[in-house]
Amino acid sequence: MATARHEEKELRRESIRPGQGEPVSLAAGVALREFVSQACQARGFSTGTATLEPGAVLPYHTHSFSEAITLLQGVAQVAVEGRTYQLQPFDCLHVPAGVAHEVSNPSAKSPMLALWAFASATPSRDLVETRFTVQPRGQSNPKPGDPESIVRFAEAEVYELSAGADFRDLFAGRFGSVGICGGYGKFRPGSSLPCHVHEYDESITIVEGQATCLVQGNRYQLSDCDTAFVPEGRPHRFINQTDVPMAMIWVYAGTEPGRALVESSYCDGTLAWPGRELAIPLAEKTV
Repeated sequence: MATARHEEKELRRESIRPGQGEPVSLAAGVALREFVSQACQARGFSTGTATLEPGAVLPYHTHSFSEAITLLQGVAQVAVEGRTYQLQPFDCLHVPAGVAHEVSNPSAKSPMLALWAFASATPSRDLVETRFTVQPRGQSNPKPGDPESIVRFAEAEVYELSAGADFRDLFAGRFGSVGICGGYGKFRPGSSLPCHVHEYDESITIVEGQATCLVQGNRYQLSDCDTAFVPEGRPHRFINQTDVPMAMIWVYAGTEPGRALVESSYCDGTLAWPGRELAIPLAEKTV
């Protein structure tokens, strides 16, 4: 059984999805792009983007799993059972399973772009016809007892994960999400994260600049919402080799973030990856 499980893991490889690939129309003026899902053998989560043209509305719907909505461009209006919030770039709203919500673009001129993350590898949604009383909340946050949660980018704690790499957690179990967590990382020119692995699958979307992605000896260049899928246990790192900042939205198929550091040679391919159990750790800590 253990051998079969190991072979199954080995069959899963990283994949790169173009950020500007062909979208699917979900409603008038609403275009969805799917980056990570069961289609690339992801487990327990999925990610993608939604583009809403000026005035477009994705009507009230529910999911049977947690969802996190992170605004990338424009202004978003998200109504949760009538409680209506405005999101600014990189604000993140989490909606629990079974809670009805609607997303709209209030701008008359500019499109809106958001990244969605589901705690399921098979994206789905169920439209609802319930009418809710509108309760304008503007840029305030949910009140005690409201099922939704918001992390405002401007208020999120900033921590330096490695030299020149500043991170903010935008959704996680401590904020109410179940089965997914994620956040924003900004890399100054020349900065990077050390080679590391996770106990869960990861999706990384580049939202500013250009990133060099190393995964177990393979090298990729990503920009303009290009997204890397990295399966559980596969050594990887991201490097900013340009002279301008680079930023990403990362999503894990786990409730809280964690990274185990390993030798950089596992990422650049000069050392063969023996599996996490036999790998040489870079540090006896998880960051």
